Amino acid sequence: MKVFKGMLETIVKIRSKWLRIIVPVLALCLYFFIITIGNVYTETYDIEPLTTARETIRSPITIENQEETERKTRQALEAVEDRFDILTNIADEQIGYIEEIFVALDKLETDAKLEEDKDGIPVQLTNKEKVERLKQLLSNSITDKVEDSVFLRLLDVPKEEREKGKEIFISYLQDEYANGVRTANINSAINRVRENIKYSTLDQNLIEAFHELTSFAMVENSFYDAEKTAEAKKQAASNVEPVMINAGEVIVREGETITNDVYEKLQLVGLLNKDRNVFPVIALGLLVLLIGSVIAYEMNRIDNLKHLDKGKIASILLISFFVISVMKIISIYTTASNELFFIVPVATGVLLLKQLINERLAIVLSILYAVLGGIIFNNGIPGTLNVEVIIYFFFSQFGAIIFLTNVKDRLSIVRSGIGMTVVNILTILLFVFLSFEKYSLGEVIVLSSFGVAAAFLSAVLTIGLMPFFETGLGILSDIKLLQLSSPNQPLLKKILTEAPGTYHHSVMVANLSETACDAIGANGLLARVAAYYHDIGKTVRPHYFIENQLSIKNPHDVISPEQSAEIIIRHPYDGAELLKKHKMPKEIIDVAMQHHGTSLLKYFYYKEKETNKAAREEDYRYPGPKPQTKEAAIISICDSVEAAVRSLKEPTEEKIEEIVSSIVNDRLMDGQLDECPLTIKEVKVIHQTICETLKGIFHSRIQYPMKEAK
Repeated sequence: MKVFKGMLETIVKIRSKWLRIIVPVLALCLYFFIITIGNVYTETYDIEPLTTARETIRSPITIENQEETERKTRQALEAVEDRFDILTNIADEQIGYIEEIFVALDKLETDAKLEEDKDGIPVQLTNKEKVERLKQLLSNSITDKVEDSVFLRLLDVPKEEREKGKEIFISYLQDEYANGVRTANINSAINRVRENIKYSTLDQNLIEAFHELTSFAMVENSFYDAEKTAEAKKQAASNVEPVMINAGEVIVREGETITNDVYEKLQLVGLLNKDRNVFPVIALGLLVLLIGSVIAYEMNRIDNLKHLDKGKIASILLISFFVISVMKIISIYTTASNELFFIVPVATGVLLLKQLINERLAIVLSILYAVLGGIIFNNGIPGTLNVEVIIYFFFSQFGAIIFLTNVKDRLSIVRSGIGMTVVNILTILLFVFLSFEKYSLGEVIVLSSFGVAAAFLSAVLTIGLMPFFETGLGILSDIKLLQLSSPNQPLLKKILTEAPGTYHHSVMVANLSETACDAIGANGLLARVAAYYHDIGKTVRPHYFIENQLSIKNPHDVISPEQSAEIIIRHPYDGAELLKKHKMPKEIIDVAMQHHGTSLLKYFYYKEKETNKAAREEDYRYPGPKPQTKEAAIISICDSVEAAVRSLKEPTEEKIEEIVSSIVNDRLMDGQLDECPLTIKEVKVIHQTICETLKGIFHSRIQYPMKEAK
């Protein structure tokens, strides 16, 4: 039954813990989502083709206009001419036939001059005989296609004129063959050759002969090459650049007609109501959940260290709300030309977080704030992140964290502001030098002044908001602790004047506690200040405590041990009530209540035992609670150690070691340290540190053995 009850309590505790963390984180995620949804979810329009645009509409995304790309590709393919192979052997063969005709003509004339009859008289051949003899000298490929009239005209032309004409005719043929003669253009090629011959200065018979020969000599020598044509078309298609609609590109301007082409572009980029796309919203939801998960993890980590309370949870929410709200407000007035994001005092949040909670959380949230800033300042182009904003915000915040070296001094915020100024200006110059745009000196000065203003505003806002978080939310910062440690504080004056012995005891406990806390990495400043106030309850009845009984009779001698125990046991709770009345931080009130835990008031218990065997130990124990934090546990140990060591007449090193060991072991065996997060290793370090500190304090009082007089 006890096991079941324990498990139930554990489940309830875990559930309560996660409710404390998850509910605020979900509220924060919801706020982030509402603030940034307008930056990812585009406005859509209920418009029809051939109407007038009521406003300038830009593309929210970068997307390929596939239809336009396909149209350009078709045009490129259509522009590709068919590829042909030109066969030079065909041209050589046809020109060879022409040359053969002229060679045959020359041979015929030569042979005719040498031929004589029986009487030695040269034989005169008729035209018909000449043609027949000429045809006998020519190939059938020529005689079958060339008319006899062509040969007769050529025979009527003198040899010199004929040779001149042959050269001209062949050159015209070669020019056409070089360009390629195809079936589609063969008639054009023939006509060009005939036209060139027609207007030459050659003999008319020769011109007419060449006119006829052109039809014979000009044949197709260029043939379609399907493979080369396909390769050319492929190359042309690959050279076509995709037609893109870029994010931010104006699709239609106010007052212009929404043509069918414009309407198709609006439809393509999803700006029509019927094309609304929910995927960007889903993506934003996932991003916000990831951010919330990181924040929840960090809050859980702080909670495991017993450092998370309602005030710190509220501060995380309020700081995040403030930073993101400032970003959103400034983004409304930011354009691509004025770049007002440089003036955002984004570092305010991390400066507050480092002072109020810790540096790790400040670094983590600086990254998250930068990412959200990249969305908020995306110039109204959904689906994009402004990388410049992310880089600038990150370095600005990180610089603030680095330069805030001493969180115990408000002036360190001013020094951090100076460091931020340098970082902001360097980051802005980085963007200026990387940009393809040419910035004038005046523009660079203006942008740099934005960075200076952002740093100045961050420092001023941090200083101004700190008191609100410290007082309004009850968060205990180091600066607040330093203020509470001032001797001018009313409660410390009260202890000094009404219980001076207790005051000096508290100062000693504070010194021991701070040293021990620093040794194990706990909050030494908190321990010191809490130690100053831990015994404030003794001011209610100061003379009942031995350190304040200077030159007076001990009042416990005249009352019963039971009454004495009741008075002594009451002082932690009297102190807590007094601290609450003066609105002191919860951490200090807790230490006042917990520094005795449930320990036994041994002196009065055993004194009562001497006369009353039925005395109950429970009546002589403090009601608790036991120390819940490392600081409270250390103060509990140091409180007992200081009182015990102060009571020693001769505090030697051995006695100090013995008393400290006895008190630490007693606390462990009595279970007083069971509910605090101290480890055994840390307890050993605390033991050693307290001993070394006490030895240093009481070193001058240690007595050494004297030499015996001879």
